[in-house]
Amino acid sequence: MEYKNNQMSNNEMLQMSIEGVRKAVQGEREDELFYDYLISEAPTDEQKQIITAIRDDERRHNRLFRRIYQDFTGIEIPRSDEEEKFEVPESYIDGIKKALFGELAAVERYRAIRRGLPRGVFYRDILFDIITDELKHASKYNYLFTLNSVTNTGEMGKDTSNFTPDDWVSYITPLVDRALAESKEGINPEHLYQEFILSGVLVGLGKQPQEAIEQVEDWEKTGTSKLLAKSKMSRHFNYLQDI
Repeated sequence: MEYKNNQMSNNEMLQMSIEGVRKAVQGEREDELFYDYLISEAPTDEQKQIITAIRDDERRHNRLFRRIYQDFTGIEIPRSDEEEKFEVPESYIDGIKKALFGELAAVERYRAIRRGLPRGVFYRDILFDIITDELKHASKYNYLFTLNSVTNTGEMGKDTSNFTPDDWVSYITPLVDRALAESKEGINPEHLYQEFILSGVLVGLGKQPQEAIEQVEDWEKTGTSKLLAKSKMSRHFNYLQDI
């Protein structure tokens, strides 16, 4: 009886994953319009190329999700005939911010899909690659957000308006050093990504690196950010089991 109950649970998880795959390709046309907007508004060729590469990755992800769904169900995900509404962001920087947090939310959804797939199937590896891409995209959007932040002068008077890429790399060294130190303490990678991508966003808004770290830690300790507190409490070995 216990085996049957476990088997039923596994089947339910698989069905939830399949439904998650179906939802993952919803809004394809809206996504295309969103990328078209960002590419058209990007102020430099470098930024246009970064967003174009992300868009191409997402198109590939959609093809993979459709393949997974068809292989498990035997049917194709129908393409919506309804005209999808696209809400233009208030500005390019708002669009980048939306895209950044959209990528982080996608990581959570895709991890849930991966957990429900049967162990041993190569689709779990495909999901792992997609999740890695989403984290990479989030880092790129964070870079774009920093470059285009309206506030280019830190609270302590550090003028970053003319920073080169190498200047930025040197400037965020405290963030990198802190992340490396915490990774050695066994803190789960999900929390590290959240903590230091958020810190990078705050640096882009004008805070000094140390101030940014302290702000994020304050959100975590006070419970202002429930998601940060939750991911901090996750055990490292549980995370490894998930992946």
